[in-house]
Amino acid sequence: MTSSPSPAPTPTPAPAPAAPLAGRDVVIVGGGSGIGLEVARRAVAAGARVVLGGRNEEKLAAAAQSLGDRAGWAAVDTTDKESLARFFDGIDRIDHLFTPAASYRVGPMRELSDSDAESPFVSKFWGQYHAVKYAAPKLTADASVVLMSGAASVRPPAAAPAYVACNAAIEGLGRGLAVELAPVRVNVVSPGTVDGNLWAQRPAEVREASFAQYGRDSLLHRPGTEGEIADAVLFLFTNTFMTGSTLYPDGGYALR
Repeated sequence: MTSSPSPAPTPTPAPAPAAPLAGRDVVIVGGGSGIGLEVARRAVAAGARVVLGGRNEEKLAAAAQSLGDRAGWAAVDTTDKESLARFFDGIDRIDHLFTPAASYRVGPMRELSDSDAESPFVSKFWGQYHAVKYAAPKLTADASVVLMSGAASVRPPAAAPAYVACNAAIEGLGRGLAVELAPVRVNVVSPGTVDGNLWAQRPAEVREASFAQYGRDSLLHRPGTEGEIADAVLFLFTNTFMTGSTLYPDGGYALR
């Protein structure tokens, strides 16, 4: 008695390649310096067009000029909903949105004024919430959004409860927006301490002490670089199966 041959296995579809950035429109609210500008540099180098937003017009103009003819800019204040509405009214389409702009104070609950304690939520949480709200009509069907949090969300470095809670809330916001805006993808990048523009503005002794402490607290024993964080953002832009996730480019800080 002969047996019939087994059916050939169904071939597994090849995974979709990462979506290229060439010819895409990238908007960065907070793109005049730091991580935002580094993301813009990488996006332009990959063939994207970028629009930089921020409060400092002189800094934005210089940043856009350094990026060449595929970069533009417009002023925007993320704590002002009318300013955000005007900014996004001037943009035709958005393939990728990154929102690192924020200005706030941190410290212990028993020492900060109420307004200072609320400042991370006013600027960093509600600023990103309203940026996405006003950007939503301009997002393309396969667009992506990357919010900015911070590794303090999962490992508080010191007494700064409002700041810690704000970062955790942003990560929850990313998951909630991923559900509401699907198939638009929404993710969060949550870096640790970064040796870059922000820390360069602080006194050398403060910077050196903080970097040394971060080296002791993290697995890779050093702060990150703006380029390393920018690479994580571009990964979230281009990986078409990532949504509702948070990446921690923090050198293993959250694991210690």
